[in-house]
Amino acid sequence: MNKFRFTIQMLAVATFLFAAASMSQAQATRTWVSGVGDDVNPCSRTAPCKTFAGAISKTADKGEIDCLDPGGFGTVTITKNITIDGTHGGGFGSILAAGTNGVNVNDSATATPGTIVVALRNLSIQGAGTGFDGIRFTSGQALHVEDSVIAGFRGNGTNSDGIDMNVGAQTGKQLTVSNTIIRDNSGSGIHGLTTAFGNNIVVTNCIIQRNQNGIFAENNNNLNVSGSEISMNIGAGIFIGGTASANLTDNVLQFNSTGLDVTSTVGTSRIGGNTIIQNTTNGVHCTTATNPNSYLDNKIKGNGTDLNGCNNPMTQAGKN
Repeated sequence: MNKFRFTIQMLAVATFLFAAASMSQAQATRTWVSGVGDDVNPCSRTAPCKTFAGAISKTADKGEIDCLDPGGFGTVTITKNITIDGTHGGGFGSILAAGTNGVNVNDSATATPGTIVVALRNLSIQGAGTGFDGIRFTSGQALHVEDSVIAGFRGNGTNSDGIDMNVGAQTGKQLTVSNTIIRDNSGSGIHGLTTAFGNNIVVTNCIIQRNQNGIFAENNNNLNVSGSEISMNIGAGIFIGGTASANLTDNVLQFNSTGLDVTSTVGTSRIGGNTIIQNTTNGVHCTTATNPNSYLDNKIKGNGTDLNGCNNPMTQAGKN
């Protein structure tokens, strides 16, 4: 009887240790994907997974998914703190999102909605002409997009955006986009829409081309754009509407229909050091007397109409 009890106890201990080891393996801090991987693998470096969706379930909260080699790793929905890095060198992370969204960031169904922080780095997110949004950010604390290319999302008409931030009534949320190319989307390159004040969008050193609008910030967003080229968009290079506010410094807005379109009725826009040239209809179009406020060091020349409807002083001693 004692031997039997001992055997049962040892089996219980072994089962517990095996389960603990399996859980530890399933929730690694760093996981890997490969073009020749398999999602039944543990997503380790020596046994990588095939897709981001397969790897994310085996990656711990606040962990990271990296690419071992070039490959198309599929669309993914993110509901926890995570970094996805396509990596430089041997790896290259691609997401083909024909007929769907490339990346969904949405923690609304979790126990702590509106709290996750997500970083997407070194990725090519391609809509193939039928994808809806490259990245759709609907719930979370912060989304960081770095060193990536987002292109070809045209499957939902003018609602197909490169990056769509629509966090509803959440407040204090953040979107940062840096060193990224966003082009050839039928909606906006970056679209910000919220119903609550206090959400921030920061765009730095980006190229945003051939979209419906380059950046479309409406309602209650605070937008900061610096060091970026925004060109060849069908509508506005940058559109500031609703109650949005903006700080725009050292950007080039050219070959759009309108370089900067300001219709915000409440927010304040400030512009300094921008080059706004050769936009076919307007360089800067305003519909309120208080926007934008200029630091008088912009170059606004050679547009269809350089300044249209901007009643506040936009020029002084030959400066704009």
